[in-house]
Amino acid sequence: MAEELESWIKMLENMLVVYLVLVNIAAFGMYGMDKQKAIRKQWRIPEAQLLAVAAIGGSAGALLGMQFFHHKTRKWKFRLGVPLILAAQLILWRVLQ
Repeated sequence: MAEELESWIKMLENMLVVYLVLVNIAAFGMYGMDKQKAIRKQWRIPEAQLLAVAAIGGSAGALLGMQFFHHKTRKWKFRLGVPLILAAQLILWRVLQ
């Protein structure tokens, strides 16, 4: 019984890692897409969605996207909000370990 539980927990941990990798790739891509749309003066990704993808686990990808694409770095809610979301997620990750 204990081995089954350990196996189940390990599988969930692996699924969480895969989820986090995918959501961070998506966040990075969204910031890049929004930057291109801004340059081309096209319809933009709403700021709420950019912050939401950070909040659901994509904060590292969002922060990297902000820096790499030089996007949303002047807006205080991104400049302060995304690093705070990342810090909160890292603290939560540490507490749960």
